[in-house]
Amino acid sequence: MSDTSLTRIAIAGAAGRMGQALSTLCLGDETLKLVGASEAPSYHNIGKDVGELIGLGKTGIVLRSDVAAAADDAQCYVDFTRPKVTLNAISSLRKTGVRALVIGTTGFSDDEMVALKENTRDFAIVYSGNFSLGVNMLSALVERAAKSLGEDWDIEVLETHHRHKVDAPSGTALLLGEAAARGRGGELKDMKLPPYDGVTGERPPGRIGFSVRRSGGVIGEHEVSFSSMEEVLSLSHSALDRKVFARGALRAAKWVVSQPPGFYSMTDVLGL
Repeated sequence: MSDTSLTRIAIAGAAGRMGQALSTLCLGDETLKLVGASEAPSYHNIGKDVGELIGLGKTGIVLRSDVAAAADDAQCYVDFTRPKVTLNAISSLRKTGVRALVIGTTGFSDDEMVALKENTRDFAIVYSGNFSLGVNMLSALVERAAKSLGEDWDIEVLETHHRHKVDAPSGTALLLGEAAARGRGGELKDMKLPPYDGVTGERPPGRIGFSVRRSGGVIGEHEVSFSSMEEVLSLSHSALDRKVFARGALRAAKWVVSQPPGFYSMTDVLGL
């Protein structure tokens, strides 16, 4: 396959856990070409070869602190970092030819999400709290169950992640909560229960609750339970390898480079 037919990718946070998974898969995919990688200016291995850092030998792609320089030859920029870092990166990408992004960053505030969506006038952005096929299938099942079961069924979302995760509930838990809210014909912001703590009183009907665990090296576990006074239905997903998210993100990258500016989800990518 010629270089001109490959999707050219630049990866943010390439030395992190997700960045390494993305880089490894990208370098092993004959339809993709890794052309750039960025990291925080304070990272001690800036200037080192990405392939050597992940144990794959020299690739000729070095870690850069300058996003625009890292993405100079890319078609799509893949970012799983932090909200402010992501938004700053998009500003830098305006200096490049990149007009397609895949964003798996979680923890955006309402204002930051508004700022992110404003960029869709110029960029095609695939955003998701989770890029795995299994989670997105789970989301579709949660929406259907919420639509079919009445408000006398309580909805609870439980998520477990590794001790290093900085936001809660996780982006995936919120994605599942939003699916449940859609199923009930509303928005999560109007249905989400506050965290359980202290004397909370009886659980109000029709609301969606969240529980969070942070433990060791757990990659990601999610369960949505629908409970009536007589029975419980549970739908769940467990990630066994971080590559499942990276694989989905790179699939999204291949898809989004041919899309017009707009805000897309994995539902669009997968045609669900």
